[in-house]
Amino acid sequence: MYKLFIIKRVIENVFIFPFIFIGRLIAAFHRLKKEYRIFFFFPFYHTGGAEKVHAQIATATGGNDCIIFFTRRSDDDRFIDDFKKTGCEIKDVSAYTDNKWLYFLNLVYRGLITGYINSQKLKPIVFNGQCNFAYKISPWINNTIKQVELIHSLNSFSYIRIPFIPFIDKTVMISRQRIEDHKKLYQRYQIPLNYAERIVYICNGIPLPSSVKPERPFSPFTVLYSGRPGPEKRIHLITAMAKELQNADKDIQFEMIGDLSGLVDSSTFPFIKFHGSINDPEKINSIYSRAHLLLITSSTEGFPMVIMEAMANGCAIMATPVGDIPFHVKDGENGFLFSSVENESSIINEACEKISWLKNNPVEWKRISGTNTSYAAVYFGIEHFNAAYKNLLK
Repeated sequence: MYKLFIIKRVIENVFIFPFIFIGRLIAAFHRLKKEYRIFFFFPFYHTGGAEKVHAQIATATGGNDCIIFFTRRSDDDRFIDDFKKTGCEIKDVSAYTDNKWLYFLNLVYRGLITGYINSQKLKPIVFNGQCNFAYKISPWINNTIKQVELIHSLNSFSYIRIPFIPFIDKTVMISRQRIEDHKKLYQRYQIPLNYAERIVYICNGIPLPSSVKPERPFSPFTVLYSGRPGPEKRIHLITAMAKELQNADKDIQFEMIGDLSGLVDSSTFPFIKFHGSINDPEKINSIYSRAHLLLITSSTEGFPMVIMEAMANGCAIMATPVGDIPFHVKDGENGFLFSSVENESSIINEACEKISWLKNNPVEWKRISGTNTSYAAVYFGIEHFNAAYKNLLK
């Protein structure tokens, strides 16, 4: 199967070559004004966990000798200022690379940008943050230039990248479970296993809060959801839990961060506090600092950054055992793992039982809170993240 992917890529490149040649001619006559150490390729700068991580990577390793290309149209400007603060030059080329009616421009830009990369006097590094365009240009980059990719989870990019694996020098993955999943994929698609040796694990990181309240009122006992909408998040399970616990104990308060307006009718759940989308980190930490427990009911995850943020703020965690969550959340030690991922009735029943138990056992909550604060300080600090990427992109 892998060989068929390679053959298909080679045939496509034969037909694409004239457009590459045109782009190279343009690059030769319109040269870049300066040399760049790193060429970053990201699809978006809109709201999203991946975009937040991309901005952190550019902050840690970028500077005025680096350039960022955005290749897809973003839905909003959530992280554009974060990218600008990195000091990197920003180029949004989505008008040319994300236009299905003028697709030939995408092909020309493959030649244009690789012409820029290959003509650098000092060999740069190319960093691909789950960017389809960056995979498409990888065969046209000189093989002496290091190419690094970041894969956030087992997703569509896990398959898009298959024909281009030979051009990738290092693959960063943020989940140990997803590394194992990709190794199984390599075996299934008959991809040479020596390519799996290029995979490195770098856990995401967060700026830790300056202080954490060791005590917080238990009235109400606050259960928090924080994240984007999506079918895998199974928000309906959280609203069902809130409804059931509201009938049993009105001293348990559910709160939700994120734009869920198209998914949940807030008027139907007057007992849930909806914060909506919040971009201010201080406001987010303020909500975490008052909460007692973070709830994750996802059917699939890598390792959500919201768990890092909640643990750093002393929240207990209750989550489905998916992705890397069981590596960091130990049932009964620093939170609770549901016994099932698929059985939704079981998840609701277990959540209601354990939330009530924790609310009635403040000593246990305080123990878990302290454990999580200490754990986050050791494993999730942004300093570890920054050091790992600086070392990778030297």
